[in-house]
Amino acid sequence: MKLKIYQVDAFASKAFEGNPAAVIPLNDWLDDELLQQIAEENNLSETAFFVYAENDIQLRWFTPLEEVDLCGHATLACAHVLYKHLGYSKAQINFQTKSGTLIVCQTTSGYSMDFPASEPVELNSTIPESLIKGLGDVQPKQILSAFDYIIVLNSEEDVQKLAPDLSLWLNIDLRGVVVTAPANDVDVDFVSRCFFPKLRVNEDPITGSAHCELTPYWAEQLNKKTLTARQLSMRSGLVLCELNKDRVILTGNAIDYMVGEITI
Repeated sequence: MKLKIYQVDAFASKAFEGNPAAVIPLNDWLDDELLQQIAEENNLSETAFFVYAENDIQLRWFTPLEEVDLCGHATLACAHVLYKHLGYSKAQINFQTKSGTLIVCQTTSGYSMDFPASEPVELNSTIPESLIKGLGDVQPKQILSAFDYIIVLNSEEDVQKLAPDLSLWLNIDLRGVVVTAPANDVDVDFVSRCFFPKLRVNEDPITGSAHCELTPYWAEQLNKKTLTARQLSMRSGLVLCELNKDRVILTGNAIDYMVGEITI
């Protein structure tokens, strides 16, 4: 069996920026074990598979280790493949996923994705010791949890210089650890870095789903609904964020890196 594969840099304006994702369209779902093997072979933070289903599109995401419930950058990559390569012509795409219906449309600023917001809750007495130890000498300003642990640091410099001991975060009970701080750049509101060692993604380049939990936090802190975020990975990238009640609208661009074919 031969399958088309697209590798797309999401949240990027040129190649080698943003977060790479593999996108594989399917006529019908393959066995879960085979999907996982393909994702492991691709060895990217996410491989996305989708199947047309009447007016909607069924979408699933796999890391090299396991399937996940939500992935922003691979959703953006799928929308890019559908609009640019597969002739999708409707005004919006309705993706049916484990996180419900995700709506993506094209705008003048890129691809806009409508995701559920996740409101972080501050932690006081229930903070895992390994979470703090993993930070080394960096002192947290605040620790919260949503589907990740969110560690607020004092400055962008603290986020940039952080060298966590990821071995201490391998067995945390949530998906991963997101560190964040106010941005220095007047055109950017907040910065972040995202670590998912238990998923075999030590540091994710650009994490759309993390901004579903960061946007509500910073919208409250900065008293504004529309924000610009920069993820400070080696590849880096910008995410435009908007809080709309219990939804987060994330907007970014995507660039083709590779179009090919796999044999299984």
